[in-house]
Amino acid sequence: MERKMSEGQNLEFKESWHDEYLKWICGFANADGGKIYIGRNDKGNVVGVKNYKNLLEYIPNKIHNMLGIIADIRLKRKDKAHFIEITVPPYSVPISYKGRYYYRTGSTKRELTGNSLNEFLLKKTGKTWDEVIEPRAKFSDIDKRSVKKFLESAARAKRFPVDKKMSIKELFSKLKLTEKGKLRRAALVLFAKDPRDFFSTMYIQIGRFRKTKVNLLFQEVVEGNLIKSLEEALTVLDGKFLISPVSFEGIHRIEKWQYPLSALREIILNVLVHRNYMGAHTQIAVYDDSISFWNDGGLPVGWTIENLIKKHESKPRNPIIANACFLGGYIDAWGRGIEKIIEACRLENLPDPEFDDSDGFRVTLYAPSLFGDKGLSKDQVGTKLGLSQDQVRILHSCLEERRITGLMAVLKRSNRTKFRDQILNPLIEMGLIEMTIPDKPKSSRQKYRLTDKGRKVLRKG
Repeated sequence: MERKMSEGQNLEFKESWHDEYLKWICGFANADGGKIYIGRNDKGNVVGVKNYKNLLEYIPNKIHNMLGIIADIRLKRKDKAHFIEITVPPYSVPISYKGRYYYRTGSTKRELTGNSLNEFLLKKTGKTWDEVIEPRAKFSDIDKRSVKKFLESAARAKRFPVDKKMSIKELFSKLKLTEKGKLRRAALVLFAKDPRDFFSTMYIQIGRFRKTKVNLLFQEVVEGNLIKSLEEALTVLDGKFLISPVSFEGIHRIEKWQYPLSALREIILNVLVHRNYMGAHTQIAVYDDSISFWNDGGLPVGWTIENLIKKHESKPRNPIIANACFLGGYIDAWGRGIEKIIEACRLENLPDPEFDDSDGFRVTLYAPSLFGDKGLSKDQVGTKLGLSQDQVRILHSCLEERRITGLMAVLKRSNRTKFRDQILNPLIEMGLIEMTIPDKPKSSRQKYRLTDKGRKVLRKG
């Protein structure tokens, strides 16, 4: 009896052959390899293919001529119906189709463009962005005060043998920040006096808004290397953007951070260590009831939000930068950043943070006032509005325009149909949220946002 198969990362079903499927083959070759079956429907059932004799010659020639690769083509048979199995191995070199590059991620084919394409091509050469030598850089561009701070932190962490007599060149060699005496990009990100002389988007923009990004109240820009920016971003947030709730223990005044300090620090550290330095600058948006951190680049190719939230191996975009931060005591443990952020929020009885990779990568924390002791709990809000807890969370998420994939990630949902039926459609019918492209409900650019009625309902809640 044949084992039931379903489409996924390495498996695709097609009822008949079209040359367009060379894109799928290209995607498999650039990722982890995979199989395409011609003559099976979407459920994996064999429907057969009539012109299999011609296809057995046509398909391998087409693959070789258009992609320059070789795939294994085999004829299969079940219940008197013939179908074709195409096995595509992974390739260590980038494969293109008509000058375009495709990549298999999950059960979808994605065309790589812009920064994603640059990163992919660099990775195929066996290098990462932070490993590349920066020919314009000199050791005179390095900030000695930042190096001193790093060594002080490393001494406390005791992961790296700190020798006060060690020169900067010797230190950088041990941290793999140089190659044949020349500075790598990682060295400049970590320690440059002015990294924007080399990477124009290396800064953090912090904006204060009311409920949405429509009304900007004021903003600040944090510039400098990673070591400097980590502490300065926290200082600026605390001093100018966040409210410090005050309580008293006897006669003593106690001030707390509006959000868990450990969560904020971990997010900013992840933002700086794992960002795509070829893309746009980092953005922090502070609202009345939430704070969001956005980075260009998104997750590593092939990763999902679900992979990120579960226990996982560390796959840093910038491994040299990440390793230096680990040795310096800035990163506590490999692959635990997201877990630590969630734990910090739960310890303060805050909602779990939201993670969205629909456009770059965004992390959102919600202020205590939404669900804290002085406000309504999630259960109370849901009861008062006649909504489920999940629907209330989606309402808050739609304060900004969001794609369905990002909203599903908020609730850790994977079934799109059930999510529409149980969450989105009822909220739309009640007039609480709306589509940004209502005349094209299935548009790939479709997003959802809160209506005026939805805002009033949340304010009343």
